[in-house]
Amino acid sequence: MGDLVQGAFPRRAAPTWGREQRLWWLLWSRCPGLGWQRLRALEASCGGLAAAWGVSAAELAAVPGLGSGLVASVERFRRRWGPRPLEVFATRCRFGRGVLVPGDRGWPGGLWALKRPPLQLCWQGRGSLWPHLGQRRSVAVVGTRRPSLHGLSMAQAIGAALAEAGWPVVSGLAEGIDGAAHQGCLAAGGAPVGVLGTPLGRAYPLHHALLQRRVARQGLLVSEQVEGAAVRPGSFAARNRLLVAMAAAVVVVECPVVSGALHSAELAWQLELPLWVVPADAGRASALGSNRLMARGATPLLLPADLIDQLGPGPLARRGSGPAPPGDAAAAGDMAAEGLLAAVGGGASLEQLSLALDRPMAELMPRLLELELAGRLRAEAGLCWRPC
Repeated sequence: MGDLVQGAFPRRAAPTWGREQRLWWLLWSRCPGLGWQRLRALEASCGGLAAAWGVSAAELAAVPGLGSGLVASVERFRRRWGPRPLEVFATRCRFGRGVLVPGDRGWPGGLWALKRPPLQLCWQGRGSLWPHLGQRRSVAVVGTRRPSLHGLSMAQAIGAALAEAGWPVVSGLAEGIDGAAHQGCLAAGGAPVGVLGTPLGRAYPLHHALLQRRVARQGLLVSEQVEGAAVRPGSFAARNRLLVAMAAAVVVVECPVVSGALHSAELAWQLELPLWVVPADAGRASALGSNRLMARGATPLLLPADLIDQLGPGPLARRGSGPAPPGDAAAAGDMAAEGLLAAVGGGASLEQLSLALDRPMAELMPRLLELELAGRLRAEAGLCWRPC
């Protein structure tokens, strides 16, 4: 896969840029062909990005990494915006509101460990979550777009368990495991963080538009893609590095041998993060990649509660609600299980069970999963269960 981590951009201690410096960075970052290395070279060679706007083509050609083709691209970009670009650009980019740049105090420190940090992070939702992401106080949940029913139910249960323990749940809002983890988090009243491979105003897949809006209202949407940017296949793979760099641990629920989730797992290992994997049927192609991660040393995750036991309470955990005594908890758990089995009867959906028992779906999911693993219930299509 190649190195994803390196030290060319060391983490800085609370850098702060002024308004004009932020705007120049945002403007130049939209110039085609300029990434981290070239933008930094331009800044260093010209005495700053503001000064770089007025240098000659010959001076541009002397900047390391800028060949004749890129110099022509920069020239076209400067002509498009004119000699005083910030006067127009500032209003078009809303004066940099809703965007984090590397010089902001809220810039997540984990991004400095990446080989290619983002040039900016566009965001929408609860800005109060940024300090937690900046300190890597969240958990990433990733997996395949075409999971088994067991994988879907586990992803929802994990999302709900993390939310109840006060952990922001980071995922990519893709089909399958990503969406299920976010749905579980939302149902439990948690803080989902969706890292997109598209601009914020675009939902992919399209039928996730409602889910994306719910995540923005209850949690946070993040994207390195500015509005109007072209979406390429590599955009979705690239966003995986962002969600891992803001997480304290990574959970792979289910994925095949060719999967973006495996890239996330590889980066987690390079960053020395805890990596958990949900075991699955050895003969299932959709889980072959994730099962192999356990052979390489990833920690098997049998129950969402095991993850919480290891992580402890998250940064959003409600304080002062200590655990019940072990004996009382066990008795209450047995009674709840029997009540849930009685409600399932000959078969019932998650929504029917929630209405019958007057309990939140996020609370029922982990219990249904435990009964499934114990061989007392069988999951069926449409989040339905029947007795074994």
